[in-house]
Amino acid sequence: MSFWAVTFLEYWKRKNATLAHHWDCMDFHEEEEPPRPEFAAMAPAMEENPVTGVKEPYFPEKARISRMLTGSMVIVIMLCVVMIFLVTVIIYRSIVSVMMYETGSSVLRTQAGNIANISSSMVNLALILLMGQVYTALAEQLTKWEMHRTQTQYEDAFTFKVFIFQFVNFYSSPFYVAFFKGRFVGYPGHYGTLFGMRNEDVSSLFALSALIVCITFFLLIKAWRQKKALSSVKKAQSGLEPQRWEQDYELIECEGLFDEYLEIVLQFGFITIFVAAFPLAPLFALLNNWAEVRLDAHKFVCEYRRPVAERAQNIGVWFIILEALSHVSVLVNAFLIAFTSDFLPRLLYQYKFDNDLHGYVNFTLAYAPPSYNYSSHGMCRYKAFRDDNGNYTLVYWELLAVRLGFIIAFEHVVFFVLRVIDWMVPDVPESLELKIKRERYLAKQALADNQEALLVSGRMAHSPGQCTQRRPHPLLPSL
Repeated sequence: MSFWAVTFLEYWKRKNATLAHHWDCMDFHEEEEPPRPEFAAMAPAMEENPVTGVKEPYFPEKARISRMLTGSMVIVIMLCVVMIFLVTVIIYRSIVSVMMYETGSSVLRTQAGNIANISSSMVNLALILLMGQVYTALAEQLTKWEMHRTQTQYEDAFTFKVFIFQFVNFYSSPFYVAFFKGRFVGYPGHYGTLFGMRNEDVSSLFALSALIVCITFFLLIKAWRQKKALSSVKKAQSGLEPQRWEQDYELIECEGLFDEYLEIVLQFGFITIFVAAFPLAPLFALLNNWAEVRLDAHKFVCEYRRPVAERAQNIGVWFIILEALSHVSVLVNAFLIAFTSDFLPRLLYQYKFDNDLHGYVNFTLAYAPPSYNYSSHGMCRYKAFRDDNGNYTLVYWELLAVRLGFIIAFEHVVFFVLRVIDWMVPDVPESLELKIKRERYLAKQALADNQEALLVSGRMAHSPGQCTQRRPHPLLPSL
């Protein structure tokens, strides 16, 4: 999937160059942008722009950097709040499981884990949506406070803040399920605890699937609410047939494409980072996008007011985020394959003991320590590489070395192939590059012809007394 992600981004560069040339935005730079109205209204001083030579509102760069550092500390604090909420959901899941188990009902006791997972997923979803709104409002205020000069700088800073918030907000639960859930359970007689409660060791697949179902349900509810709001606006109109401009005024105001970009980028992260855990995710994403393209087309054509067009050379910081996600996906998938699958333990067993995997299950199970109460529990075996005293065996450390070596080899090979793909696919199509060179040549030729014409006209203007003798036409008789 990492190969697909990098190939997709490389071909997007080519598409971006084609569109930028078609819309005459290839030479668009931030220096050409005027200051934002909010910046002009709140700037404390006026100074001359060294590029344009025009006096414009000015804000000291040192003050902006200090504000950005302060905003970064606020971001770190809010990310810690996200982790606190994640721990709260984990504790809630454990409490609900214990309560369901202690009710005495056989039905509730058998379904205690499922009830805890579903309810905790709903609570986690509610917290994600709530904190998402808080983060967006906070990021907007922080970005305004940082006093960015142009709209491009403002949007890039705002986009980066919101994405960092949403990345931790949405991906914290899958990361916990993939790498931490069930990793600190302990062993019989010495179970790990969190705030006095035993760490959970249940199926992570059900929790992740429940979270995905809840997010999908939320997206459907969001679309239904938007459609309902639009229908209520239309019903509020008078019974008479309104004029066309009245209908256009009643449409929903378009607030830009930020939410659309954020949704697509988060989806891109899900299908690239966690594809090893759910290989069918890209297929479902493709089906979702196929339907959403038509829904968004209807939304922007029929339900939104016509937005005001703004020039841009590319998609800005979103492309940097997509590249970062593609690189993160390589590392995450390497860790997923190494630590959450049986691929490497099976490979080690085949290399050291039996190529046919006879006795592999017994190889992965350890015996409970002698201190464990055999009279009430009987013989107990659990999945781990520990000895009878609960200490890690030599096989555990060998397997850990194999896993780390696999991660290093995997990411080196993948990154090398990615660099090869980057080198093989040019950022600008050859036909477009030739067209750009041709346009530059014609522009230089036109400039040279124009300068030559100006020189000739200047010479004629500086020598009015001189007259030029006309040559007789070869077919006319000379006088």
